[in-house]
Amino acid sequence: MKLHKTPPTALLAQAAQMDWLHDLPEQGLSAAHTVQWLHAWAELGWLRRLDSALAEQLQRLDAGASPAVLVAAAVLAHMEGRGHTCLAVQALATTPLDLLGWPADAVQAPQGLQALWAHMPQGAAAWLAALQAAPAACLRRADAPDEGQPLVLGGSAQAPLLYLRRYRAYEERVGKNLLQRAQSAVPVPEALARTWLDRFFGQAPTDWQKLACAMALRAHLSVITGGPGTGKTYTVARLLAVLLALHQGSGPLRVALAAPTGKAAARLKQSIDGSLKSLQQQAGEDTAEGLDLDKLIQRMGPARTLHALLGARPDTRLFRHHAANPLDVDVLIVDEASMVHLEMMDALLQALPPTARLVLLGDKDQLASVEAGAVLGDVCRDAALGGYLPETLRYARAVAGQSLPPDFHASDARAVSALAQQIVMLRQSRRFDGPIGQLALAVNAGNTDAAGACFRSADPVSSPLLAWQPDSPQAVCALALGQAVGTSNKPSYAEYLHAMKQGPASHPPGAGGGEHTTWVRRVLQAFDRFRILCAVHQGDWGTTALNAAVQKALADAGWLQPQGEWFAGRPVMVTRNDAQLGVFNGDVGVVLPNPQGVLKVWFLDGEQLRSVSVSRLAHVETAFVMTVHKSQGSEFAHTALVLPPGAADVLSRELVYTGITRAREHFTLIERQAGLLNAAMARPSVRASGLRHWWHQLA
Repeated sequence: MKLHKTPPTALLAQAAQMDWLHDLPEQGLSAAHTVQWLHAWAELGWLRRLDSALAEQLQRLDAGASPAVLVAAAVLAHMEGRGHTCLAVQALATTPLDLLGWPADAVQAPQGLQALWAHMPQGAAAWLAALQAAPAACLRRADAPDEGQPLVLGGSAQAPLLYLRRYRAYEERVGKNLLQRAQSAVPVPEALARTWLDRFFGQAPTDWQKLACAMALRAHLSVITGGPGTGKTYTVARLLAVLLALHQGSGPLRVALAAPTGKAAARLKQSIDGSLKSLQQQAGEDTAEGLDLDKLIQRMGPARTLHALLGARPDTRLFRHHAANPLDVDVLIVDEASMVHLEMMDALLQALPPTARLVLLGDKDQLASVEAGAVLGDVCRDAALGGYLPETLRYARAVAGQSLPPDFHASDARAVSALAQQIVMLRQSRRFDGPIGQLALAVNAGNTDAAGACFRSADPVSSPLLAWQPDSPQAVCALALGQAVGTSNKPSYAEYLHAMKQGPASHPPGAGGGEHTTWVRRVLQAFDRFRILCAVHQGDWGTTALNAAVQKALADAGWLQPQGEWFAGRPVMVTRNDAQLGVFNGDVGVVLPNPQGVLKVWFLDGEQLRSVSVSRLAHVETAFVMTVHKSQGSEFAHTALVLPPGAADVLSRELVYTGITRAREHFTLIERQAGLLNAAMARPSVRASGLRHWWHQLA
């Protein structure tokens, strides 16, 4: 959540209305004063109204709730809005400025953070004591009966954590479910599995893809993580072929594919279908005896968004599929798992039969979901270390022919869980090892010198990398048209505009269906070759202003005729799921006329083209420019990343890494001022979570 920066004059005016503030040192801080203080922060935009409302609710539940409990509740709610699932009590021991992400004037103002914190407990022990003394109607310990208290005090004695009630429940269910699935062994005919793995992967001494496939055979959960080009979907396609070969059920192997967004789902389906078809052709009749991979492709059907898979219902958090009405699958593959937030992971696990295999794919270093939780990041935090136990090492040798180096063996010095035995990190990129890949590695490692060297060594004409510091946001429009210095040979929006202007082969109206379909597909494919990504929505360098600027520039150049809200060539992003229309949050389409000249929004999912009437799409926004978060699951031939000034609270290493890895062929970095890239790289994103506690406590 982006907080408002209220001018100092407004702060002073607000402070003047808080007469009770000046009497606090003598009479102390009451619960009523505390709630009033928190509401004032919400009015100034430092908190959400929801945050201060939680404190007021606690005061209503029990007037004896202390100011410390009310403040902790408001901060906790605020942290949930920033993606955290809990609040470490230790973080309250010092002014939690970095966690809150507040502007400096919110700290120094008369009614600001420091002024209130002077009345709060001093030290972690004092904070913990205040929370433990909270009224029973407001807070319960994690081991006490759940009677609907809004707050839960959990974690461990060494690291106590404060939760909102439902997030504590999500964490407990997700933690237990993942661990149970990892520990739920599936019998593997090791010799037969080895035969099939050798056929599909060869017999290289170190093959992480082969190891990942082998690990996924032996339990109801496996996690495959790796950066771009490491072959996650290549691996999972071979996993499906091996599972088909080993399948002994009376019915066919039921496989479902899913991802958080429509674009990611379409890419997953396209990639796996392509790999399976190639595998069928390469295998030959002898190798593929008894395996009909083409039929498997047909049975899988299209990949779906997680919302569509679970059966999202309008205006409710509930899904059609749940524990009492589970999914009808044997194997579920979920791609882009870094985008799956805690609540969605809980719903998914509840709806998945205990006997089904769940395979999570994703890049652990990408941005987590906007919503609270970073499940894949928690699961894969130590993935690079391996930590494989003796039985796992034996299994790897027997089934995958892999003898892992000692560096990846479990160590007595570090506790490992059963979950770690089902996680494999792919370490070799087969298509992302050029300048863009080197830059991504440098950013991921926080190596500012190496990142700077990537740009300094780049030829401004032929290199896929470009760093640019334009004078104004309007200069970004030249980039969109391919007219900026050093970008004339890089994809831009000029490509889709040229395709749109050409029209169908049989010029309209009345163009044949085939020619029109070909034209629409060509326009959409050209549009998807370039994208401008931002870190924020608001401000001169945010998506709102830059979308307007790019649209105006294209109109001034004669490419677009924006008359009203809907016009040919307008790219739009869906902002709300609508299962009836078959569109979901994050889907991107382009407004184009149908053969009769009626405007529709056209979407391309892999090879599948579909359209929706503009009158039925109420929740969309223009999408020349989109946030990095919304771009996850997509790739573009040329990606431009805008780093705005004055947004230190949202810039992070993961955001930059995610932006860079959206680029296939060209990457342009746009900094309004020097040093923004280095500042972002110095801020790795860490989300408070107690999820890992379950794996070690229950193992």
